[in-house]
Amino acid sequence: MEQKTTRPQSFTGTVIKAAMKDTATVRVDRYVKNAKYKKYFVRSKNYLAHDPGNTAAVGDTVTIVATKPISKRKRFAVVKK
Repeated sequence: MEQKTTRPQSFTGTVIKAAMKDTATVRVDRYVKNAKYKKYFVRSKNYLAHDPGNTAAVGDTVTIVATKPISKRKRFAVVKK
C-alpha cells in the first residue's frame, strides 16, 4: 500500500499587527467570484501566527504554515518574509 504524504496548509499574507510577544497577526486575502453576478471581490481573514523573536514588522509580506496548536487561537507559524 502506497503511503500518501501531505504538505501542511500554507498561506501568504501581510502582517497587520506585531505588538504581542512572539505573535504576529497576518491578514490573508482571497480573490473570490460571486456565483450569481460573476463579479470578483476580495475576502480577507486574520490569523495569529507564531513568530519567535518578533522578526516580522507591520507591513511585511510573510508565508505562514499550519502547525500543531501553540495556544488557544495560534495554529500557524511564520516561515519566511
